[in-house]
Amino acid sequence: MSPAATLPRSQPMSIALIVGVGDGLSASLARQLAARGHHLVLAARNTDKLADLEAETGATTAAGDAADPAAVCRLFEQVDGIDGDLAVAIYNPSARVRGPLVDLDPAEVRRALDVTAYGAFLVAQAAARRMLAQGHGTILFTGASAGVKGFAQSAPFAMGKFALRGLAQSMARELHPQNIHVGHVVIDGAIRNPGRSEPADKPDSMLDPDAIAETYLALIDQHRSAWSWEIELRPFVERF
Repeated sequence: MSPAATLPRSQPMSIALIVGVGDGLSASLARQLAARGHHLVLAARNTDKLADLEAETGATTAAGDAADPAAVCRLFEQVDGIDGDLAVAIYNPSARVRGPLVDLDPAEVRRALDVTAYGAFLVAQAAARRMLAQGHGTILFTGASAGVKGFAQSAPFAMGKFALRGLAQSMARELHPQNIHVGHVVIDGAIRNPGRSEPADKPDSMLDPDAIAETYLALIDQHRSAWSWEIELRPFVERF
């Protein structure tokens, strides 16, 4: 088990921060982390949608735009106000702009890059500063197959996810020797979310969010003598 996962109960509370929370993967992560005893901080642009999850998990919620430095600063001030160590930080947000390259709106492309990559940098930098000070922690990024291969008419998403993957790899090489575990999870396929499921004749053709969350927890639990910096997840029928 990693140091972040084995803090004695006499130590400060273990905090888990999830940025970009909705009702799919991030909700599964929240429930599983709360079941382990973490105090959750759930961040989203609109926290009204988090009322049920907040009540279920006893989480603290924080509203703000992850691509806004001032908002990220306020978020971590809120985290700092909780008596405990920041054991886990997970970054989920991304933005897609589809269409032929020559027709893309530059402003929309910049916004997509801000959400997918720049916001990840801001959150990761703030989390790393705190984890370095306490001597341990885990930072995880939610990636996509677009970060490994660019698809036609999806350049902005590929640009953002390639940047996210590069950030994670660079951070892992810098921070692993300082006892900060950095992981990048490539989600290759559609996620089964509330109101979105696979056809009856194609069972398990979408990723189950609870199953994905279990893999995130397995990354958190890895012994530091055998840390992964990246793992790919896909349904058994997915082509790659």
